[in-house]
Amino acid sequence: MRIGVPKETKTDEFRVGLVPESVRELTEMGHDIAVETNAGIGISASDDDYRKVGATVLDTAQEVFEHAEMIVKVKEPLAPERAWLRENQILFTYLHLAPDPEQTRDLVNSGAVCIAYETVTDDSGALPILAPMSKVAGRMAVQEGAWCLERPHGGTGMLLGGVPGVEPAKVVIIGGGVVGTHATHIAVGMGADVWVLDRNVQVLDNHWVQFGRSTNGVYSTRSMLEKHIVDADLVIGAVLIPGATAPKLVSKEMIRQMRPNSVVVDVAIDQGGCFETSRATTHSEPTYRVHDVTHYCVANMPGAVPKTSTYALNNVVLPFCANIANLGYKKALQQDSNLRAGLNVCHGKVTYREVAESLGYDYVSAETALTAA
Repeated sequence: MRIGVPKETKTDEFRVGLVPESVRELTEMGHDIAVETNAGIGISASDDDYRKVGATVLDTAQEVFEHAEMIVKVKEPLAPERAWLRENQILFTYLHLAPDPEQTRDLVNSGAVCIAYETVTDDSGALPILAPMSKVAGRMAVQEGAWCLERPHGGTGMLLGGVPGVEPAKVVIIGGGVVGTHATHIAVGMGADVWVLDRNVQVLDNHWVQFGRSTNGVYSTRSMLEKHIVDADLVIGAVLIPGATAPKLVSKEMIRQMRPNSVVVDVAIDQGGCFETSRATTHSEPTYRVHDVTHYCVANMPGAVPKTSTYALNNVVLPFCANIANLGYKKALQQDSNLRAGLNVCHGKVTYREVAESLGYDYVSAETALTAA
């Protein structure tokens, strides 16, 4: 199969779809890999590094799209890239379609086969391609929140863990899944007063087993959210409904009642955000303020640590990518129900229920779309 790896175009996005080691694996299987020049510069991989493992380096993204049967990316294609997609071409990347009607429309109109990393499952129902980026984002959320709490950056001037004789900052983490667990790990390590809110009792039990008395687990009700958010120095939004728009759990009124110069970090921003006051930001301009509360809502947080993120992502992407390339998309999707769960758009049909419901499309099952293909 001809596989294309364009350079990422989202603002401050330094990751790359395939690392040289992954390209070598695929070329040794007999596949043809085309990489856009300087695509790997953000992870210190040169064009020669790609050539040495058998890739062809092309001058432009358009050439890569025209050459490839399958495009492997990291972030969703922007409008110019979507214009290059064609019928039957495979797009394998993060998509986050539910809060993005323009992208969804363009993918539907392209006739391409669009497989979203964030909805691919494993046998336990977990999200194996989303998980490594959730781990990175969860860890970064605390580090970025601590930075925002510093007085020169508009914060209250608190050290997250305090010092002996001075109380630490109160960190409230909404959602105890992968993001929440990794945020908790860093926040506990920094000595913060950590509160984790979740509606899944098993998740709260798991946190108790892992962190013991170093955290406080609370069943998330409206009353508990209101109580702990208004008393927090740093709130991290870590909620996820796979493929769907994130629920707005924190209202404008809750934000208004928070302490002046406190901080919120919305890790759910890729799916629309879980704070009513959230809007996507970039690494170049990561924050803004509403009601004297600093909002950090960078939509591609792991892009700031591209070397760690790209290699972590490739560890889980490569087996799926090889399966598609070896079998062809139709056979691979029909044989692997976990990969099939990632199919969001296929030949003009929306094949992921939550996306269809969020944006008003007729839902067509992946099985039906593949049969008709």
